[in-house]
Amino acid sequence: MEFTNTIWSLLPPLIAIILALITKEVYSSLFVGILTGGLLFAGFNVSVAMKHIFVDGMIGQLSDSWNVGILVFLVILGSMVMLMNRAGGSSAFGKWAVKHVKTKRGAQFATIILGVLIFIDDYFNCLTVGSVMRPVTDKHGISREKLAYLIDATAAPICIISPISSWAAAVTGFVDGANGLSLFVRAIPYNFYALLTLVMMIVITNMKFDYGSMSLAELNHMVENRKNKKKDAASLTGAEDQPHPPISQNGRVIHLVLPIVSLIVCCVIGMIYTGGFFSGADFVTAFSNSDASVGLVYGSAVALVITIVFFVATRVLSFNDCMNAIPEGFKSMVPAILVLTFAWTLKAMTDSLGASTYVGGVVANVAGNGAVMSLLPALVFLVGIFLAFATGTSWGTFGILIPIVVNLFGGDINNELMIISISACMAGAVCGDHCSPISDTTIMASAGAGCEHMRHVTTQLPYVFTVATVSLVSYVIAGFVKNWFISLFVSIVLMILTLVVIKKISQKKTSN
Repeated sequence: MEFTNTIWSLLPPLIAIILALITKEVYSSLFVGILTGGLLFAGFNVSVAMKHIFVDGMIGQLSDSWNVGILVFLVILGSMVMLMNRAGGSSAFGKWAVKHVKTKRGAQFATIILGVLIFIDDYFNCLTVGSVMRPVTDKHGISREKLAYLIDATAAPICIISPISSWAAAVTGFVDGANGLSLFVRAIPYNFYALLTLVMMIVITNMKFDYGSMSLAELNHMVENRKNKKKDAASLTGAEDQPHPPISQNGRVIHLVLPIVSLIVCCVIGMIYTGGFFSGADFVTAFSNSDASVGLVYGSAVALVITIVFFVATRVLSFNDCMNAIPEGFKSMVPAILVLTFAWTLKAMTDSLGASTYVGGVVANVAGNGAVMSLLPALVFLVGIFLAFATGTSWGTFGILIPIVVNLFGGDINNELMIISISACMAGAVCGDHCSPISDTTIMASAGAGCEHMRHVTTQLPYVFTVATVSLVSYVIAGFVKNWFISLFVSIVLMILTLVVIKKISQKKTSN
């Protein structure tokens, strides 16, 4: 029986996702999905399957230069977070924030604003926002699940509407026969999922309500705080794993702010350096051509050196203390690295089974029917969600769907329906990636918030589903109206009305 380039190619990720949602245990679920993919590829020949899983899959993914760069960036960032904690910078910032951020709503808005400002790269966003805002949200009684959602919702959804980001560079790279960056910018007003996610965060924070499993997580967090019970959330910094982690009493807010600022500045410079900025390319072109993986490694490595020199010079930590903190930071990132490794290996199994070929063929056949062309954006949005959810990669989804959409319209950038359809592809890919338990961005949001991974996935699913539903309706409208202002206005109104109705229903349930 043939399993490649058929619907069977989607079975491994579906098994992993379903098991993860049922068991709330991600490691074994991912491995079962990987094993299924290997067996299908090998026609159930065990020796061939083992070679494919570990040599072609796991070792192949871990020897990929892009993946190695991301892992190095993770390790360096974990070490920097540990250094900031040991230097007392995080503690000092927490005390400062308690004085200046007075309310729970203010802490959530501060998290959203910081997430929006760090629009360069989603990995960078997740871990930086988490390390900076976690002391603040903890002080105001915000659950780790809610923090993880705010981080995740300001990572990929913000990067996908920022022309200066690693995501814009990825999208433009998938567009042949047209000006990719111009197309990306024109598609931003039609990216309903990203824009409505931002609207949703602002509205639920301003209206002070949560619903679904997130509401339960917030209530449980309040009860735990009152009982002074220790949370069993995963640790990002490793500090929670030690009975009495050594923390300097001389730390100030500057000992957190300067490392973070140096990290941002150095990473931006690192990315434009890889894009040829210092060889004559302009800033936008350099970002479009940048290698995010290498750029983040360059930037974070320089920032780590700056941080160590600064801490030693200001005598908050000795040189030996700094060196001891580095392996502790590495250890804190091991859970995220392990999940990422399994997720990448599962993607390799799915790719080898030809999932992209199968899905691409289905989309091309359906879209070839002229009667459904006005509904094409909605169709592409749904397929993008499913593909990104099943594979855990939005960039892979771009690579599959964007060339199909461009070919359908002959690369005609003046065709408004093509712009809407490409935007729907990006929105669907981000939506599916946003809620997939095997997505690397979702994994890093969990790590950044110090939240158990499957708790983050299950608590944000109702929120993702709400925005996705309104976005789907918006794409149906946009397909017929073909005007970004009208479509976006209607979508925002629909989103706000939907949340108002959900709040009233939630209040009625609570009162009963």
